[in-house]
Amino acid sequence: MATTDTMQMKAAIIANINQPTELEKMYRIDKKGFIQAFESAYPDIKENAVAQVWHERIHYKQEEISWGKKNELLFVVIVALTAGLMAKLPEIFSINEERFYSRNIGFLVFPFLMAYFAWKQKQAINKIVVPTATILLSILYINILPGKIATDSIILACIHLPFILWALTGYTFVDANLKNVQKKADYLRFNGDLIVMGAIILLSGLIFSGITLGLFSVIKVDIERIYTQYIVVFGLAAAPIVATFLVQNNPQLTNKISPVIARIFTPIVLITLLIFISSIIYTGNYPYDDRNALMIFNALLIGVMALILFSVSEVTKNAKSQTNLTILLGLSALTIVINGIALSAILFRLQEFGITPNRVAVLGANLLILVNLSLVSHKLFRIVMNKSEIEDLEKSMAIMLPVYAIWASIVCFGFPLLFDFM
Repeated sequence: MATTDTMQMKAAIIANINQPTELEKMYRIDKKGFIQAFESAYPDIKENAVAQVWHERIHYKQEEISWGKKNELLFVVIVALTAGLMAKLPEIFSINEERFYSRNIGFLVFPFLMAYFAWKQKQAINKIVVPTATILLSILYINILPGKIATDSIILACIHLPFILWALTGYTFVDANLKNVQKKADYLRFNGDLIVMGAIILLSGLIFSGITLGLFSVIKVDIERIYTQYIVVFGLAAAPIVATFLVQNNPQLTNKISPVIARIFTPIVLITLLIFISSIIYTGNYPYDDRNALMIFNALLIGVMALILFSVSEVTKNAKSQTNLTILLGLSALTIVINGIALSAILFRLQEFGITPNRVAVLGANLLILVNLSLVSHKLFRIVMNKSEIEDLEKSMAIMLPVYAIWASIVCFGFPLLFDFM
């Protein structure tokens, strides 16, 4: 028998069946009660178009995990195995592992992601010429650089090369359409989802490995060496492409995780940065003479920029969340302050100790981050003041991607020539 509350809500649903806003309010206040009342009311209103839409909404079954089409799954398996074989090249050809992985780690990930996007989008040959040629030239370049003496410039080249490959992957993702800012924003959002999915896969693999090794140790069978050299290596190499495949075919898997991360950590990081900056002012411990402290500052900047990326995607989806917008504006503003401290420390070290590849590289990266944060903060301020559309927020993050890629290319290809060979 229906309760009084159900009967009252049933009457309210029938009375407001042509008032979508009121129906949505009732649903959000008491979803379970609304569904029960709607089921009771539906026979009386089933001819109404709005009622039919709500009926489909309530009875919609979320699809199971999609594994794509058969040929797509086969393509992913082949690509994953190829990535694993490339990761085994040092062992197969007796190559120095430290040299190989330090210079080629990016080639074990991004070319395969590019191949997946190019294949999935059925891109024409002319659209894959640029990334393919760049990859081949980069492989040749990074591996012919002198290896006996690891200079700062060469180390910086190895560090920045994966970022260039990441930007090339974005070029493939946007279907070679660099003018499409929205697609660039989609690529940033994809990277957030990829990080979440990749972390889940790696954590699951870690648990599986622990269980497997433990089980075989119980029966006195030592498989650790074989397991590590083959299963772990192939698994790590396959993780990025498998995570990409899952995200592309099942966006619902991560759509609810990224917002949770943003909502939980954005206010926590905001408070932490407030305390951190206050402590710097109180103690007077600025990172002018401490190189390690400056490195921590820059690592902090990168981490906060990643969190801002998560948060920007979240507030873009929830345009009415004024509180989230204000918190994000505060976080961006505080990050600009920290960036200013880091920049002043870099300029101080350049003046006191002279020009080095590391200092110039960090200076350039910090200036670009400052510009990017300023764009985001300006856009957030205008949105909070109702002078701009929230849809433009992600674009303020994405617009700097080509500039970052250009700077990374200068550091990777120009610094060794400038500082080591001239």
